[in-house]
Amino acid sequence: MIIREIKNTDFDVLRKLFLKERQDTFFWLDPTEFKLDDFEKHIKGELVLVAIDQEIPVGFISIWMPNNFIHHFYVDQKYQGKGVGTLLLNAAIQKTLLPITLKCLKENTKAVAFYRKKGFIEKEIGPSEHGDYILFELM
Repeated sequence: MIIREIKNTDFDVLRKLFLKERQDTFFWLDPTEFKLDDFEKHIKGELVLVAIDQEIPVGFISIWMPNNFIHHFYVDQKYQGKGVGTLLLNAAIQKTLLPITLKCLKENTKAVAFYRKKGFIEKEIGPSEHGDYILFELM
């Protein structure tokens, strides 16, 4: 497994991964809200690090560098629980200055548990159009 910055050849696989994982993760939302072409719109201007297994992208993390804010963080379900998320998070931390922050919907309990396990602390809870979110920070 290697972690590297995104390349043009990654886009097709990551578009599909982004769509599928959002539809599966946010099961309480209307799946038609998510579109295949969302990927480019959502990562525009961000640093994107990609986990590569046997030359295939299996996850990514995108960071808005001016604020050290993790905007998107998805790992293919087949690779979850195998350390890929930890590798991506560690790579993101190396590219940024702490503190690093992110928002996570409270209903996304798997991700909430992951962030807590990795040492993120809850800074605030607030409303969003898709449910309450937690603002996490890692110092």
